Amino acid sequence: MESIEYKCPNCNADLKFNPDTQKLDCEFCMSSFTIEEVKNACAEAENSIPDEVLEEEQQEFEEHTNLYHCKSCGAEIMADDQQTALFCYYCHNPVILSGKMGGKYRPSKVIGFKLNRDKAVQLFKNWVAKRRFVPDDFKSEQQIEKITGLYVPFWVADCKIKANYHGTGKKIRSWSSGNYRYTETKEFRVDRCADVVMQGIPADGETKIDDLLMESIEPYDYKELQPFSMSYLSGFFADKYDVDEAGVFPRIRDRATAASRKVIKDSITGYNSVVVMSEHYDILKTDWSYMMLPVWFMTYRYNDQIYEFAINGQTGKLAGTPPLNKQKLFRFCTILGAGISVALYLLGGAMF
Repeated sequence: MESIEYKCPNCNADLKFNPDTQKLDCEFCMSSFTIEEVKNACAEAENSIPDEVLEEEQQEFEEHTNLYHCKSCGAEIMADDQQTALFCYYCHNPVILSGKMGGKYRPSKVIGFKLNRDKAVQLFKNWVAKRRFVPDDFKSEQQIEKITGLYVPFWVADCKIKANYHGTGKKIRSWSSGNYRYTETKEFRVDRCADVVMQGIPADGETKIDDLLMESIEPYDYKELQPFSMSYLSGFFADKYDVDEAGVFPRIRDRATAASRKVIKDSITGYNSVVVMSEHYDILKTDWSYMMLPVWFMTYRYNDQIYEFAINGQTGKLAGTPPLNKQKLFRFCTILGAGISVALYLLGGAMF
């Protein structure tokens, strides 16, 4: 007899029946659903793609994708069967072929690289040229050669949020009459109850890449999303996700809540001030897409610390934290201080 598992429509974690409420509860994201709601959600997901199409696509992915493993930092790197991985782009140590990828890691969508390597290198050189105190070898050709075209695994969520907002708005009017100044303050109850839909909220599914770094090179233009094909991996690497929907849901929830709060507050106008009495933002449903998004990525090891640099492979937006050479900074401050001292001495001599 086959067992049936019900998954949370929001975070895909297991649901458990609650005898007290007669509902299915998710202990991970604290959502709660009726049995009918979960059945409908599961039916929609299961009927969206024919089984035979999924099986063919997964088989193709398994046959033509290799998995490489880094014994030094534990990273797992995907590449097509024509690509040879020579080093780990996280720690720069050699990697070894460890087998084929499972079909469940096949993404449904992809945005191909729009930015070629030459343009990515030029963007990096322009960026690093403005950083006076970075180590010299951070700018070297040997380091620049390590810029790698990488497809990063992303979970992208569409969320339906129930927003309930209650506050007090104040309208203040002042005027003068004769020798007197009058101020009138009126208070109004401000209520908002709305269904807010947030689409395309991304969260990367790779623990070794800094989440803030990936958020810093957003946004991606989802209009250029294409059905995934192995051809996009040709000449590039790809990360294997190690965080599933349930793992990234807290980040998705925070971003969806913050965006919903902004929508509600932007709708409140015409008051001099508004005091929030209570506000609640509950995610009712989450639809997930698993996709690969293009990133030009580079790491740099300096004083036993790894520094990461990334360029959006579609738009060219870049972000990163440059390493600081304290000796360069000290020499600069010393020369600057000496110059100021001489200038003050000469200025003082001219005054007498």
